[in-house]
Amino acid sequence: MSKKVVLSCKDCHARNYTTMKTDNTGSERLTIKKYCKTCKGHTAHQETK
Repeated sequence: MSKKVVLSCKDCHARNYTTMKTDNTGSERLTIKKYCKTCKGHTAHQETK
């Protein structure tokens, strides 16, 4: 079963993206490098609570 998670920029804390995460991936927060419109560049985005 997968659940929807929200990703926010680590630099400016803007919530830009949503993605699906499977339950069996563990309790670690998902971190992906994506484009941020606010920062105008590629930054690390981390799963929020």
